[in-house]
Amino acid sequence: MNIDDYESLPTTSVGVNMTAGAIAGVLEHVIMYPLDSVKTRMQSLSPPTGNMNIFSTFRNMITREGLMRPIRGASAVVLGAGPAHSLYFAAYEMTKEVTAKFTTHNNLNYGEYVGGNNPIGAVHSPSKSFAFCTVISGATATLIHDAISSPTDVIKQRMQMYNSPYTSVVACIRDVYTKEGFRAFYRAYGTQLIMNLPYQTIHFTTYEFFQNKLNLERRYNPTVHMAAGAAAGACAAAITTPLDVVKTLLNTQETGLTRGMIEAFRKIYHMAGPLGFFKGMTARVLYSMPATAICWSTYEFFKFYLCGLDADHYKSSITGRSESRKLDYVLPASEDQEQIEPERETTKDGAVTLHSAPTSVNASGAIKTVCELSSRPAAPTINLHTRHTDVKSPYERGFST
Repeated sequence: MNIDDYESLPTTSVGVNMTAGAIAGVLEHVIMYPLDSVKTRMQSLSPPTGNMNIFSTFRNMITREGLMRPIRGASAVVLGAGPAHSLYFAAYEMTKEVTAKFTTHNNLNYGEYVGGNNPIGAVHSPSKSFAFCTVISGATATLIHDAISSPTDVIKQRMQMYNSPYTSVVACIRDVYTKEGFRAFYRAYGTQLIMNLPYQTIHFTTYEFFQNKLNLERRYNPTVHMAAGAAAGACAAAITTPLDVVKTLLNTQETGLTRGMIEAFRKIYHMAGPLGFFKGMTARVLYSMPATAICWSTYEFFKFYLCGLDADHYKSSITGRSESRKLDYVLPASEDQEQIEPERETTKDGAVTLHSAPTSVNASGAIKTVCELSSRPAAPTINLHTRHTDVKSPYERGFST
């Protein structure tokens, strides 16, 4: 691992990530829980809420069932969101660091070379390896998160439904377990994974994309964290709405007549048509945008706060460059041409620059790398000549790779 690898590593620990993730998850779900109740009602196939919009559904819940009705079942979310999001963010950050070691260049700061295997003068493309690490990390985090949150989703949505007989979380758990068994808590787990794997893939990829564009060095920037989180939540929620409708049907049925995702698809299509798969999409997007913005901004804040570093030394996660970069290499001619002085240009302010590298170079000559910087007073010219044969291998230096 080279020096750039160490510079790209985050400055937070697993404990910090878990603590920040737990706080972010609880805060996100508690604040947005009333709108989540509205979304569940709108996705239901029951006639009383079939043709209502967001405001009408919310008003109907309060006027007919009481002021506290939209937050019934929130305690189940608090109990499940803490450990689920704790492991969720910890698994994401850890997997991203581990997969970084197996990328092509062993560094997420770099993309792939364009124009052959020779890196001399090559142009970097956007980092495909970074996107790959993001997808793998998001999928791993989703598998762990959903295994914990699936039972709490069943309890929460049972209590959110119209005319729900449950008034407490304990009563709901006892009744579901007694009548339907333990499998009822994971009846929609397969559908939830099928929905959340693309959801989280889109979510994390979109978030990291905006981070690369607006906050490449991964400093603590609340505005960027909120904007990137809101964009990620909106994109992921809109695309995966049909699967969320199927999951809601499987979680809220009490008779268990609908068994499996395929049968749920058929039932929704038969009762509501193609548009039935997009019931509650507006509420879902309006819920996901502020929810993910709150979650990411809270998570990044507590990572920064608990880390104990100042803003100049803090780095939240591994960086991944999204823009192309030109590598400036100058290859002098072979020993037969060493007497020939390279042409130089002198600008009006006295700065001296070298011409671009020759198109053909004798491979037998000693290869030298020259890092040419501006020669102005603010950035003086520095020429570093390193003979390739003088550089020892990592094994000779005594360092492990």
